[in-house]
Amino acid sequence: MSAFALPRGACDCHCHVFGPAALFPYAEPRSYTPDDAPLESYLALIDGLGFEHGVIVQPSAYGRDNRATLDALTREPERLRGVGVGGAELNAARLKEWHTVGVRGLRANEFRRDGKPFYQNGVRLQEIEPLFAAMADLGWHLQLWLDTRDLPEMLPALARVPVPIVVDHMGRLEHHHGVDHPGFQALLRAVGEGKFWAKLSGTYRLGATAPNYIEAKPFHDALVAANPENLVWGTDWPHPRPDGPTPDAARLLQVFLDWTSDAAIRQAILADNPARLYGFPRV
Repeated sequence: MSAFALPRGACDCHCHVFGPAALFPYAEPRSYTPDDAPLESYLALIDGLGFEHGVIVQPSAYGRDNRATLDALTREPERLRGVGVGGAELNAARLKEWHTVGVRGLRANEFRRDGKPFYQNGVRLQEIEPLFAAMADLGWHLQLWLDTRDLPEMLPALARVPVPIVVDHMGRLEHHHGVDHPGFQALLRAVGEGKFWAKLSGTYRLGATAPNYIEAKPFHDALVAANPENLVWGTDWPHPRPDGPTPDAARLLQVFLDWTSDAAIRQAILADNPARLYGFPRV
């Protein structure tokens, strides 16, 4: 039995599955080599936390080889949805096939450090652009992995995206930049206007200190104040390539619950919003 009082239909909206590598080998080259974290381990995790659903995000360690993600979705069609990775090799027919097994978006990787891509195998926004019409027809979204310091310069290109834009990990801005940073303010405006969504995940990816991650709380609070109807939450399990110690998913969930005391807002972020974004049945 879960130790957490989560609403019915609660969804972990950001996780990855890795391996087994003997069956689903990792990309060559790659930015990191994860330990195997197969579907069975993930299901045990969310069972223990009390989530009914999960969303598997295709990780860069697999590049454009989505077989591990698609296999997991095929095995748990009622419980899971997914976000794939691909560009020029995809077409409308392939997206329809992926939709049938539970994919609901594509991930653009625009995360840079010192002006250079931080992850190998990421697909840039420009390469996904020819697929926008097909994504819109399917009711998909674009998931965007970036540091919000780069968001202002991307806004003209993002204005052409005809589907919802879901920004990973609260915009992944190091907390010392503060909530008044122009990039984070641009994210707040976009979420507030309803064009963007944000994941209230990855508190540790903002450079916040375990176990309470208090430095990330102002970013969480600002996004909730901007528009709780366009927010979701995720564990980020199994926490690939962390900047510090690997966090504990149960602790991350407890921090979210501590910071989100309003029952109606919890219901929206954990259950109602994911149902709308990923097409889970309403409860």
